[in-house]
Amino acid sequence: MPWPTTGGHTPPPQDSALMARIARGDTEAYGTLYDLLSPRVFGLVRRVLRNPALSEEVTQEVMVEIWRTSSRYDPARGSVSAWALTMAHRRAIDRVRSEQSASDRDHAAGSRSAEIDFDQVTDAVANRLEAEQVRRCLGSLTELQRESITLAYYEGHTYTEVARLLAAKVPTVKARMRDGLVRLRDCLGIAGE
Repeated sequence: MPWPTTGGHTPPPQDSALMARIARGDTEAYGTLYDLLSPRVFGLVRRVLRNPALSEEVTQEVMVEIWRTSSRYDPARGSVSAWALTMAHRRAIDRVRSEQSASDRDHAAGSRSAEIDFDQVTDAVANRLEAEQVRRCLGSLTELQRESITLAYYEGHTYTEVARLLAAKVPTVKARMRDGLVRLRDCLGIAGE
């Protein structure tokens, strides 16, 4: 894994020697390096992530990565500390991006799967059934009754306007509407007053 160069700075011999021993599988050397670096790695990761549990997780990943990639460490390119902290920073940024992506996916999934309230569904179904029943009952009226009621109740015309539109007298229109409404009431099963 690449890390920043230190501009010719030679790393302390102790760190380089520890890394050489770790590359050969020396667990004692790794334990020493772990004790030296893990607090600094954790501090950097914690500043980026702000979540203690995630910071511990990422610190552990970085420290394992140091163990696994110890043979790739090149002392000419910088100190062990700079190499480890570069890894830690990159891992922490990757975790921030990963957590944000997961949060965005969860939010998008939650938005897609938002359920409609039961009451809304029930109301919509009931309204649709009632509308179908009214249409069916309107179909059972005579044409003159249906026209009178449609003009008055669905188009908002007055008795006088309905009479003029149907070329009938107002008392005739009122009688047609009254008879039609009684038949509708009976068809819809509404108790009369």
